[in-house]
Amino acid sequence: LEKHLISTDSICVFIRAGLTNGIVVTQTPLLWVHQSQSTTMTCSHTDISSFQMYWYQQLPGQNMKLIVFTTTSPPFQYEEGFSEEKFPADRKDAMSGSLTVKQLQPEDSGVYFCSVSKHSDAAD
Repeated sequence: LEKHLISTDSICVFIRAGLTNGIVVTQTPLLWVHQSQSTTMTCSHTDISSFQMYWYQQLPGQNMKLIVFTTTSPPFQYEEGFSEEKFPADRKDAMSGSLTVKQLQPEDSGVYFCSVSKHSDAAD
């Protein structure tokens, strides 16, 4: 992937969605945002029992990184290098959520993914 900027003060954010195991996941498609602004991406899905939502970031030339893991209520689990102040997440209900990126900078340009999964208790 490559960085797509229309000017030195605009950031392009691509959002990817898909289908897995019959669950349809829908996200905000593409955003162009000016530097220093904030933007919010939404994610929804079709399986009421899949209440775990994950948000990922993939920057140009890098591997995908987990930003935050959310359930239906806070506190959410942020990965090292990502903060709630920069990437606040929200959950409307079990089937929808959002991720905001605040104070966007050119280095935030990339692809953002959301995924969902069911909770499973591992048994020995």
